[in-house]
Amino acid sequence: MASEIAKDTLCVHAGTYRDQAQPGINSPIYTSSSFEYLDTDARTYPRYFNTPNQDSVVKKLVALESGEDGIIFGSGMAAISTTLLALLKKEDHVLFQADLYGGTQRFITTDFPRFGIEYSFSDATNIEMFEEAIQFNTKLIYIETPSNPLLRLTDIEKIVALAKQYGVLTMIDNTFASPINQNPIPMGIDLVMHSGTKYLGGHSDLSCGAIIGPKELVAQIKSTATHLGGNLNAQTCYLLERSLKTLALRVRQQTYNAQKLAEFMEKHPQVKKVHYPGLESHPQHDIAKRQMKGYGAMLAVELHGNADETRQFLRKLKIATPAMSLGGIETTICEPATTSHAKISAEQRQNLGISDSLLRVSVGIEATEDLIADFEQALS
Repeated sequence: MASEIAKDTLCVHAGTYRDQAQPGINSPIYTSSSFEYLDTDARTYPRYFNTPNQDSVVKKLVALESGEDGIIFGSGMAAISTTLLALLKKEDHVLFQADLYGGTQRFITTDFPRFGIEYSFSDATNIEMFEEAIQFNTKLIYIETPSNPLLRLTDIEKIVALAKQYGVLTMIDNTFASPINQNPIPMGIDLVMHSGTKYLGGHSDLSCGAIIGPKELVAQIKSTATHLGGNLNAQTCYLLERSLKTLALRVRQQTYNAQKLAEFMEKHPQVKKVHYPGLESHPQHDIAKRQMKGYGAMLAVELHGNADETRQFLRKLKIATPAMSLGGIETTICEPATTSHAKISAEQRQNLGISDSLLRVSVGIEATEDLIADFEQALS
């Protein structure tokens, strides 16, 4: 479907597979793992990432991200690891921004040395320092903006200009923004990754990941993906496609709630600091205004007091739920030090600014006033 069509319409209609035998308005679920092949050039098989339900989801995501092609995986980490292993070889170098999702960092530091792939971490908010980390064998620049969990922003246009200057590929983790609030491909990014377990699924009941980009790169990634086998089954693809139909509505309400909750928390005497791109106090608020359509539904909060007092605050919440993961319709809250970034060392967390009392809030679609009242009573 044409890119000028509104996101709300693309969410509902793009990619829907219309069965001609029984013309329902939803894509049917093709549960087969075996497909006939005589008198056709198609070789349809789930591990080849080419079944009708996989294709329907991919086409919807490609329309939302203004890409050419894509792959849907069984998890966000399957999308990240498969893509990096497909594009890199021994003695290649990758430049990563310093503040990444903990699982991504763990994969890099644990598995890259075994494959002889070189890597560096650098502060992407300082473009001069970041450029100094580029090496003669750098093949890829990988960023995540807004970052997990401190909502730091990377200037996408500056990274793209840098990559073009040195002739390297670019890849972005766009999970926190979602395709509704940020579209990096029109800004020049080569590959966009989503942990679809979060906003794409949106109901805390499925796991998936996605890569969107140019056809030639996606074909290269798909070749490796068929060997690693991280495909998604038809039933989950159907649930994901159904969830995507309400993505724009969900994210819009979540973003509105996050802005109001961030503004409330910033003024509360028990709150030490609020990290949210939509606040004027955010050090990269101007970048957010330039490259985001909305400021997202994630925020990080630091309270006055120690870790035990922070845990007491969590126990007092009645609507917001202390839980792992994010992006669902319900508001959840967690301590990154014991969840998303638990697998990296305490020293690494300290260097990244992730304290034991830092809280990451994934704001849901509940009534705004109810959410604020819940946080207010817990802070008291």
